[in-house]
Amino acid sequence: MTSLSSVTPHDNLSPVAQAAHRARAAAADLAPLPRSAKDEALQAIAEALEVRTAEIIEANAVDVERARAAGTSESVIDRLTLTPERVRAIAADVRQVAALPDPVGEVVRGSTLPNGIDLRQVRVPLGVVGIIYEARPNVTVDGAALCLKSGNAVLLRGSSSAYSSNTALVAVIRDAVGGSGLPADAVQLVPGESRDSVTELMRARGMVDVLIPRGGASLIRTVVEGSTVPVIETGTGNCHVYVDADTDIDMAVDILVNSKAQRPSVCNAAETLLVHRDVADAFLPRALDALAEAGVTVHGDERVVSYAEATKATVVPAVAEDWETEYLSYDIAAAVVDSLDAAVAHIRLWSSGHTEAIVTTSQAAARRFTRLVDSTTVAVNASTRFTDGGQFGFGAEIGISTQKLHARGPMGLPELTSTKYIVTGDGHTR
Repeated sequence: MTSLSSVTPHDNLSPVAQAAHRARAAAADLAPLPRSAKDEALQAIAEALEVRTAEIIEANAVDVERARAAGTSESVIDRLTLTPERVRAIAADVRQVAALPDPVGEVVRGSTLPNGIDLRQVRVPLGVVGIIYEARPNVTVDGAALCLKSGNAVLLRGSSSAYSSNTALVAVIRDAVGGSGLPADAVQLVPGESRDSVTELMRARGMVDVLIPRGGASLIRTVVEGSTVPVIETGTGNCHVYVDADTDIDMAVDILVNSKAQRPSVCNAAETLLVHRDVADAFLPRALDALAEAGVTVHGDERVVSYAEATKATVVPAVAEDWETEYLSYDIAAAVVDSLDAAVAHIRLWSSGHTEAIVTTSQAAARRFTRLVDSTTVAVNASTRFTDGGQFGFGAEIGISTQKLHARGPMGLPELTSTKYIVTGDGHTR
């Protein structure tokens, strides 16, 4: 395709800066493209992922073997591992993104002013999006698909632990994008495996429009504190399940186990259980046994520990750090609270602002909880695991923003756009 941009990389620039220049040029070419061109590229990516699955799995096996040799935790290895089924699921996510409405060009608001000028605010791509993430190869594809659909170029900087997987995935994606007539440089793996390349990406202000970190608290804090490029903070998930005095015990047990154990290595898994004292006798013995059957270790306060002897549960005394920990494993902190307001106070003190759930049969309690809890998502009688772009119908998500500016909660296509105003007059002067 003919480039609309005059920006060209310079030989004296670093590899990261050259990649950013190429991305800038690709972003200029992507921005005016119709939905059909972008959807064709996404369909090509999905098909290529399926056709080249063996190649992707072979590269991923190198990363997994290296991670096991390094003594990496099973929760991290789970996030790192790709299987044929997971690759098919990732390809399906890409097709789902292709089926979603294109946000670019959407009129957010518009009117004819009293002086006759036509004013429209329309969605436009952000430009160049940098994504810094840990051992999650699926983010490579999700990020590329969502950025392409929203007209953005993307610079992907995964962790060195997933380097072989990400290299293979980006090669597949670039071949499919280029073969569809779009600029292949719209999707690039940031050159280098050292932290220097991360630092340079974080300082590429003017070339990179926004950075999105995805990973643990340390990674996110490093990017937020060290970047000169604007950052959309995707926070950690210290999520809570509160079981109210008025509750359906069966429902509460099911929601708790699903929230914690369905997939504990993800940010929307529950990390803390809070139980109203009035329902503790009826609920905790059953809940502790159910958690034990799911292989979960409970880090309980004194009142929770007192229920452990009559159950099959592994319960250890909680320490202060447990209330702020995102375990990402088969562990959960648990406490008995004296009231709904006490549960809210605990959540306000320790929550990361991701997702909190209440299980209750009281509409009044549900209303009060949802009013008082200030997290991106508050669930009533539903698992915390539903806080997810796919589950919300947004398609594959770019992350879950726990900040309040620009985007909050699961970030889909609209959150990857900004806006501009189009002012149309008929010789108007001021």
